[in-house]
Amino acid sequence: MSEKNDGANRDVTKRSARERLQAEREQQRKKDKRRRALVVGGAVVGVLGLAAVVGVIAANTGKGDKSAKGPVAAPSGATGKDALAIQTGKDSAKSTLTVWEDFRCPACKAFEDSYRDTLHDLENRGLLKIEFHLVTLIDGNMRGTGSLNAANAAACAQDAGKFPAYHDVLFVNQPPETDDAYAKNAKLLELAGKVGGLDTPAFRSCVEDGTHNSWVAKSHEAFRAGKFKGTPTVLLDGKDIFGDQANPLTPQKLKEKVEANAGAAGAPKPSGSASASGSASPSASASGKPGSVAKTGASGASGGSSGSSGAKTVTKGTTED
Repeated sequence: MSEKNDGANRDVTKRSARERLQAEREQQRKKDKRRRALVVGGAVVGVLGLAAVVGVIAANTGKGDKSAKGPVAAPSGATGKDALAIQTGKDSAKSTLTVWEDFRCPACKAFEDSYRDTLHDLENRGLLKIEFHLVTLIDGNMRGTGSLNAANAAACAQDAGKFPAYHDVLFVNQPPETDDAYAKNAKLLELAGKVGGLDTPAFRSCVEDGTHNSWVAKSHEAFRAGKFKGTPTVLLDGKDIFGDQANPLTPQKLKEKVEANAGAAGAPKPSGSASASGSASPSASASGKPGSVAKTGASGASGGSSGSSGAKTVTKGTTED
């Protein structure tokens, strides 16, 4: 009788062990299932989080600084649509160069370094006026406020009648693109010391208060609305002459275009017989303003002998990613 009981007990013990093992395996399967669900769920959340971050980056790429708030205060003498341009050169100049640029943009510095002497020469001769539009593209691409702060300081220099000189100083001393040195007002004020008569209490207050920040932000929005490809964007009388990679612009080519335009504007109106025969001088304009064709030729000849900077080209600009 005891042997039978012992056998029954062993059977019960075996069943209990199998049941416990099955129960443990079932519990482990449930744990594994929950763990897999947590891993998959976490991965999905991570992907969504990454997508959200990328979305924020994409949404803000190329946008100006959002801290530019307050009323739009245009600098003294601002011109163009919504007074968003700062003009240099004489109003009577026959050609207008429109330049969209960013003080942190390396390609803009390359353009300025290559074309500076030519532009000043054409301005001084009364042949060209330039409309500068300031952009904060690099602040959006690289983060920071250097583009905004430098543009505001340049607008403050315009208030003081010192924009051309300070504009050049900012590009000559431009820090590396990744170094947001122009975000520091102290640096902008230090560079103002290189322009005679600019570092005044009024200029300092304008820089430190961000007087023209909202105006700069509005200028950048106009750049975005214009769907320009990047900086610098350079237009001569409304035509993009800088983005043609098949026929790259050079300082010499720009000089010749501006001189030719000045010559055409001043050429004599063709005679009736010449017009009828279709042999009118190509330099003659429809305005009929008096002028000398011979002077046009002389101007073109002098343009052909300009300085060595004519061989330089700048083909790569900063774009909105």
